Amino acid sequence: MFEMKRQIRRLYAITALGSLQFTGACWAALLAARGFSLTQIGFAETIFHFTSFLFEVPSGVMADVFGRRRCMIASQCISAMAAAAMLFSDSMGDVCVGMALSALSYNFASGSREALAYESLKCCGRQAYYERFAVNDATLWRIGAALATLCTGIALWMGARAAYGVDLVLALLGLGPALCLQEPEGHEAAAGGAIRRIYTAIQESIAFIVHSPKVLRLMFGNAAVGAVATMLLYLLQARLPALGMPSGWLGPVLFVLGLSSTLGLQLVRFTDRLSYRVMALLCGGGVLCGTLLAATPWLPMVLAGGFLAGLLDDLMDVRSDVKLNEMVPSCQRATLVSVSSLVFSLVMLAIAPLLGALFSVV
Repeated sequence: MFEMKRQIRRLYAITALGSLQFTGACWAALLAARGFSLTQIGFAETIFHFTSFLFEVPSGVMADVFGRRRCMIASQCISAMAAAAMLFSDSMGDVCVGMALSALSYNFASGSREALAYESLKCCGRQAYYERFAVNDATLWRIGAALATLCTGIALWMGARAAYGVDLVLALLGLGPALCLQEPEGHEAAAGGAIRRIYTAIQESIAFIVHSPKVLRLMFGNAAVGAVATMLLYLLQARLPALGMPSGWLGPVLFVLGLSSTLGLQLVRFTDRLSYRVMALLCGGGVLCGTLLAATPWLPMVLAGGFLAGLLDDLMDVRSDVKLNEMVPSCQRATLVSVSSLVFSLVMLAIAPLLGALFSVV
């Protein structure tokens, strides 16, 4: 008998443990404390994003072909390897290996987690519960990441090796619930040669996207809203001090702005009566309004704009996630969710410099 409730609790546990890895909030500061230059730190960040860009969709294909449970286990193993690589790193090459492994860990979980949750609920006739899962899972991540950010001072006090040691322990703890996950009945890895199965999965996914313009519009619309809101919160880290905010207030204020998304997640349940199109227009317009408010010189308006954008970003993201999972075939679910993540990266590349230019002149 497939144990749906235990399956969902295990996914929650993996999310909670992953969000508490506090080196993610201060990895650059930890590298700087070890003597690495800003140029080297920037290169390490480039390695992370380049690896993520290359393997986002292939990892989704592997999840659909070989099983989502296996990819979740692989994600936890690679996360532990990434923490170990950073723990024992002595050179820039070691750091780059650790950053690449960290990106791979993210890739293997992205798409696999959502597909495993949706198919687990679907096999029990409870797919309508997926929206609640998405809200709870994102809330756990946001709260955990916020707590990890508050622990930045502790991580810097402990030092890089001890901090990555904690991350290694958390990754290994997350391996426990990952090993206990079940592949939903009817979604085990298909038989046949590996190369042929991968080729077939890619071919079918491309065919689905080409013949599904609504899916493409959903992906790009959600990516546009998310990219603007995400980049805005990044830019506020520099804009708030420039507007006269004392440095001692910056951390708590950014913490509150980060939690605005948690409020947006709780609003999801109140938007069920709104069609997706109406909700997308409201969120898109609201994020645009928040961006314009943040471009003003008055500090309270800037804060209100950042809070509004953060709130509507996650509201849009969850509704889009639910809608996308309702539209895609089960056998291609992880691949197409990964394509959605790739679209976000592409849109982010276009929007980031535009917003940066806007805020440099206001």
